[in-house]
Amino acid sequence: MPVTAEGTHRMPAAQQPDWPDADVLRAVTSELAACPPLVFAGECDRLRHRLAAVTRGEAFVLQGGDCAETFDGVSADQVRDKVKTLLQMSVVLTYASSVPVIKVGRMAGQYAKPRSSPVEVRDGVELPAYRGDAVNGLAFTREARTPDPRRLKGMYHASTATLNLIRAITTGGYADLRQVHEWNRDFVAKSPVGERYERIAQEIDNALAFLTACGANPAKLHSTDFFTSHEALLLDYEVALTRVDSRTGLLYDTSGHMVWIGERTRQLDGAHIEFAAQVHNPVGVKLGPSATSRDALALVERLNPDNVPGRLSFIVRMGRDRVRDVLPGLVESVKAAGAQVAWICDPMHGNTFKASSTHKTRRFDDILDEVKGFFEVHRSLATHPGGIHIELTGDDVTECVGGGDEILVDDLHQRYETACDPRLNRYQSLDLAFQVAELYRDRNVSVPPRPSLPTWEPT
Repeated sequence: MPVTAEGTHRMPAAQQPDWPDADVLRAVTSELAACPPLVFAGECDRLRHRLAAVTRGEAFVLQGGDCAETFDGVSADQVRDKVKTLLQMSVVLTYASSVPVIKVGRMAGQYAKPRSSPVEVRDGVELPAYRGDAVNGLAFTREARTPDPRRLKGMYHASTATLNLIRAITTGGYADLRQVHEWNRDFVAKSPVGERYERIAQEIDNALAFLTACGANPAKLHSTDFFTSHEALLLDYEVALTRVDSRTGLLYDTSGHMVWIGERTRQLDGAHIEFAAQVHNPVGVKLGPSATSRDALALVERLNPDNVPGRLSFIVRMGRDRVRDVLPGLVESVKAAGAQVAWICDPMHGNTFKASSTHKTRRFDDILDEVKGFFEVHRSLATHPGGIHIELTGDDVTECVGGGDEILVDDLHQRYETACDPRLNRYQSLDLAFQVAELYRDRNVSVPPRPSLPTWEPT
């Protein structure tokens, strides 16, 4: 059945804005439906083929970017720095693991966020919660917080600009492996992580020199594939960007190469799963600690009934305290069913807490511990730990505590710039890449005794 706005809206859809003007919404979605696609079906198919290698244990996914993109954040410098951080992480992972790393940006579409409460209260004033720039504004005023469907057009144009920048960066020579020193030049002298990265860059230089001496052509490393993804949350937008592929007659959501369905919207009888079942993009589903084996198998049956490798990824977000207890049952059930699934670890969302300063933050050691638990489970079951899904930025923000270039709770106020959840900065992201590379290479993962948890107020 073709996807239509009316078709999906007949089913219950969680986390949708309370748009105040239905006529304006219809006009906006009609305009978006006539706009050019942001990505093409063939590009989505190429990503699916890459992800199929992950299901076979032959590749690794690096998925990362902003928690919530903002319209003001679409600048050449900010987009370049996020892409550069992901390129640096992929170099570390590829060099250490000797497997292809599939780079998927949480970019060019991550402008909407689900919220635990539809309202926010400050000093006795209640207003709608901020749901991302695609819906309303961050400023705590009635005008800014009122959902405005015209912002969906802003989402489309911001995504277009971001994609144009990404394509220029990754195909215009900036992603050339011979540029690995240039990516690192601005912070190698002041960071232990940067110094460690520079040693790998030198080894890559030596390897490229050897290939050149042997008659190989390193110019083939001039560009790289870089895919985009976001949560398919706002169904009015996703449906409007859905197109029929002229080659096959199949439906694709052309708002991004890969879309995922969140933990709060993965109801089997809901509109989000109905939508995901009808498009042919690679699809991810977030699985939190409440997920059961029955849930996982039902999602497999609903979203990938033909068991196509690369079609479905499970992005698990358990928290450091639950991953070792909950994940084994899910993996065992999916493995026993013979389902072709890529397993990706999101160690961010289950490890958020409120610091004494009232900032929402995450502890680097907790993030790393969940990744370790993810690897331990897969090693014990002889399955493949297929990737990581990280919220990060290329800026030197102070939003997560810890890491090699340690940020303390007292430092959070210095550059706390996120529009929603805390992100790893560039140093912390590279630090994590080194740690994950070692886990991937080490077939006998060991974890030191876990310290007692400090007291904090979970969010």
